Amino acid sequence: MTAADAGARRAEIADGLRRAHERLDAAARAAGRDPAEITLLPVTKFFPVSDVEILYGLGCRAFGESREQEATAKVAEFRSRTTDPAVAWHMIGRVQRNKARAVARWAHTVHSVDSARLARALDAGAQAAQDAGDRDTPLAVLLQVSLDDDPQRGGVSSADLHALADEIAGTAGLALRGLMAVPPLGWDPDAAFERLAGLHAALRSDHPEATELSAGMSGDLEAAVRWGSTCVRVGTAVLGSRPLA
Repeated sequence: MTAADAGARRAEIADGLRRAHERLDAAARAAGRDPAEITLLPVTKFFPVSDVEILYGLGCRAFGESREQEATAKVAEFRSRTTDPAVAWHMIGRVQRNKARAVARWAHTVHSVDSARLARALDAGAQAAQDAGDRDTPLAVLLQVSLDDDPQRGGVSSADLHALADEIAGTAGLALRGLMAVPPLGWDPDAAFERLAGLHAALRSDHPEATELSAGMSGDLEAAVRWGSTCVRVGTAVLGSRPLA
């Protein structure tokens, strides 16, 4: 990439990030909320490390990935250049149990825990990573809940949500932080996030530490903020159309 190309890409990302923050700030104010209590998580999957470095230079310290193999390599490359301990990598995609140990080495937070078997695999991986010196804190996890109770698209059913939360709360390697959901296809975002907010309130009655609510993406962040999202996962609105995988 030439210097001119690099400069143009930085300007493009800076503009996208500014616009996304403006949307987020306006949505928070409209909902009577403090914008500072809502994290904008740039989703960097399929984008190169150079884009992550641009985002870092623009002040971002958290990044979202969704594929273990890509993320493991990207995190290693980024860390070879930048050793800032404030940087936090979030796994927002579904995690296969046989990838749990690898994810636990680099992820600050996993947003997509939807079964006891996956939780146990991540717990074992996080404890092994602590023993090896690869991490010094438990792995923060969010429970991905299915808003229509269809397990085919990922997410624990609402009926099984509290049992899974109880299991995670009893682990040594994991820290329960909240909920995540993706609106089912065809659902009105407000209806989806209203249901999610109700499930979150019920979970917090038993687990007050589960304060985080990961909801909303480029197309529906305003609705998510109205219903209490504390983290919006934004990819295309910041970085543009994804390159081919």
